[in-house]
Amino acid sequence: MFGNVPRALWAQWLPPDDQNRVELATRALYVPDLNGRAVLFEAGIGAFFEPKLRERYGVSEAQHALLDSLAELSVAHEDIDVIVLSHLHFDHAGGLLAPYSESTDKTLLFPKARFIVGAEAWQRACDPHPRDRASFIPELPDLLEATGRLELVEGERSPTLGEAVHFHFSHGHTPGLMLSQVGGPGGVLYVSDLAPGRPWVHLPVTMGYDRYPEVLVEEKRQILELAMEQDLRLAFPHDPECGLGAVQQDAKGRYSAAAVPGDIYEIPG
Repeated sequence: MFGNVPRALWAQWLPPDDQNRVELATRALYVPDLNGRAVLFEAGIGAFFEPKLRERYGVSEAQHALLDSLAELSVAHEDIDVIVLSHLHFDHAGGLLAPYSESTDKTLLFPKARFIVGAEAWQRACDPHPRDRASFIPELPDLLEATGRLELVEGERSPTLGEAVHFHFSHGHTPGLMLSQVGGPGGVLYVSDLAPGRPWVHLPVTMGYDRYPEVLVEEKRQILELAMEQDLRLAFPHDPECGLGAVQQDAKGRYSAAAVPGDIYEIPG
């Protein structure tokens, strides 16, 4: 998770267990009324893993945590109108699937949702490179396409969401990673795996999963500058303690993110 950062340093940020695993979240961002639509950004890891893989990756919940979180808001998966996916790695898209069952094939949840994916990220999921093939769910592209509700995005806007969401694209982690900006100044930017959590806001910190770490660092610099210019809150997918962060820069030019308290944030305007 920390690329070439020495263990002695990263272990201070996220202490590893006896198998060298660190605690991570798989967070989604829920916007209950975006131009009249209930929109979910990402779907987390879900509960699609068979028990052997759940144990290997240290997934702590056997149940579908995203569905439980939505239920706490009195929202069912049938109520979601749109799901925006930054890319289709299993820890971001696994929550689209019903929980694992030994006796049935994988099936999709969210029966009325429109699924919005970047066109380049979609192509990567359909034809993965051997280096990242294990990060994808082989059955997922066919399941999504079969719904007739798949929308591929190539520019900064989508036909479904229009001006409500501005997309930014990154290629250092995976081709066509799609970052979603909701609102203008003071809004929220779901940065996905460009900066999975607060430790990765520091420019040199990248992951071993990143295909082009040096490209990612420059992309991250541009996004952090944008976040500061527009006072955007960064929505982190994997930080175990912080869902939203406000970007800061010290006198030496080092970036960091201060945690925004609470799980609910009101976007200005």
